[in-house]
Amino acid sequence: MESINIALDGPAAAGKSTIARRVASKLSMIYVDTGAMYRAITYKYLQQQRPEDFQKLVNDTTLELKYDDTKGQRIILDNQDVTDYLRENDVTQNVSYVASKEPVRTFAVEKQKDLAAKKGIVMDGRDIGTVVLPDAELKVYMIASVEERAERRQKENEERGIPSTLEQLKQEIADRDHYDMNREISPLRKADDAITLDTTSKTIEEVTTEIMAMVDNLRK
Repeated sequence: MESINIALDGPAAAGKSTIARRVASKLSMIYVDTGAMYRAITYKYLQQQRPEDFQKLVNDTTLELKYDDTKGQRIILDNQDVTDYLRENDVTQNVSYVASKEPVRTFAVEKQKDLAAKKGIVMDGRDIGTVVLPDAELKVYMIASVEERAERRQKENEERGIPSTLEQLKQEIADRDHYDMNREISPLRKADDAITLDTTSKTIEEVTTEIMAMVDNLRK
């Protein structure tokens, strides 16, 4: 089978990044974490005390994805590895706002399309199947209940030592869903030819197996 691109879309904490990494590994493909790219720009936005000129912000930004054999994908922002800072609460709370800005979106999408030009990419985000990779051979729209997504995020925060409460996370996720689905530029929505996959109550392995079966169907 010729090289393909796989687009995984869906709301926050639906499990996209975890599944994308596993699928890419199983298929010997390259995983591109687009969310981390937006988080990196958000991190810079916060470090610069929330500037209003987003065009200048991205014009003065260099962003690279590098792969480490032990640590996986690393995000290099202005020649600094910022990967370990991208899940902090202030970044999480502001990333939807920053990512909704047209200069930021254009900057990131251009880089994402360049990365996918040669095929063999697994990419996750909110507008991959609709905007970034509209011609992807496989598009999956992953969903899960707000309750389960909050529990997943809480577990992630506990592992990273980030303080949060389940009720706080439920509200933040619900608010982010509303914002992402209603933003003017590249809103979160399912591509017409995407397959919906509800990950509620499913293990990582179960979801990975379902997507691998979808890939096998493409090969038939």
